[in-house]
Amino acid sequence: MDRTSRDQGWRVGILFSRSGVSGVTESEHFFGTALAIDEINTAGGVLGRPIEPICYDPGGENEGYRAFARRLLAEDGVEVIFGCSLSASRKAVLSTIERHNGLLWYPSIYEGFEYSENVLYTSATLNQNVFALADFLLQEYGPRIFIVGSDYIYPRESNRVMRDLVEAKGGEIVGELYAPLDGDEDVHREMVAEIRRADPDAVFSTVVGRGAERLYRLYADAGIDRRRQPIASLTMSEGQIRAIGPQLCSGHVLASHYFQRIESEENRRFVSAFRQRFGEERPTSMWSETAYAQVHLFAQALEEAGTLDSERLGAAAMRQRVAAPGGELAFDGDTRHVWLTPGVGVARDDGQFDVAWRSRRPVRPDPYLAATRFEANWLEEGLAS
Repeated sequence: MDRTSRDQGWRVGILFSRSGVSGVTESEHFFGTALAIDEINTAGGVLGRPIEPICYDPGGENEGYRAFARRLLAEDGVEVIFGCSLSASRKAVLSTIERHNGLLWYPSIYEGFEYSENVLYTSATLNQNVFALADFLLQEYGPRIFIVGSDYIYPRESNRVMRDLVEAKGGEIVGELYAPLDGDEDVHREMVAEIRRADPDAVFSTVVGRGAERLYRLYADAGIDRRRQPIASLTMSEGQIRAIGPQLCSGHVLASHYFQRIESEENRRFVSAFRQRFGEERPTSMWSETAYAQVHLFAQALEEAGTLDSERLGAAAMRQRVAAPGGELAFDGDTRHVWLTPGVGVARDDGQFDVAWRSRRPVRPDPYLAATRFEANWLEEGLAS
């Protein structure tokens, strides 16, 4: 018997850090999740039952993710968890999720090269962001690229792929540095000093969380011309720019499937609802949009499956399609990742992005880089393989 049959609602776990090293971006995950649940419940829930969230804040600590995942699955009667952002936190809970046969909906970009029947991966893999970004940097700024990152698996793997791309296309990596995940200001000041000495055409950064906020502030303090030598990222979106200060970030580059300024009816509705719920001053971003969209995918799958059982719900999810704010969203049944529409934006003085390039259609996920062509010009093609 599905354990929700004994309950009034569909009980789910919410596991995002609203404090700690990744508190800004994971708060946005939380807000997008909360908004979607509110919308679904206001419309009558799923099969006449509301979604009932149980929320924990791991504080950015991997042991906290692990402990709260265990509590949700073993004590709180939860089978579905929306949560985690950094790859380190996903890795921390994975064995617990699999042991209890739960289903993790993971709304963050990541390095790929993973598959689990107990995880649904709902954001970009490297072929959906890094590949177009490499072409954009080489064509718009020049061949000399400096790479920086936080010292854990996601930056290391993403930077490895970026290096391969740049070198395959005739560019040059003129430096590569890493900082501890929550490294202090001195560490990032030295990183900026090394960048200045190398004088690259652009910087590719996978520094995340509070470290990224320090890096961008120090880059501005150093007086480097951001419009000529930008930092390009996969993560530095509208919400974190707001936390840093838009005047310190204009000219920097982001590769993402979502920007608040995307023109579509679905996005206009999302932005309006988000502002009404959380305040006019709080922007939407790739973090809130993905978390929001995956809850609506979940609700459609639950409507079909009628159960939170991970196998039946996961199978139903593979058949769903949703018109998300960032474009049409659907799963690839072979990989349990989603088709997305890649884009590249340049930060403006107001904290928003001018969308400089966007794919003409959604791109199939290739988390194992088995079919993606490194030599292709993604700015010309932008197409699924």
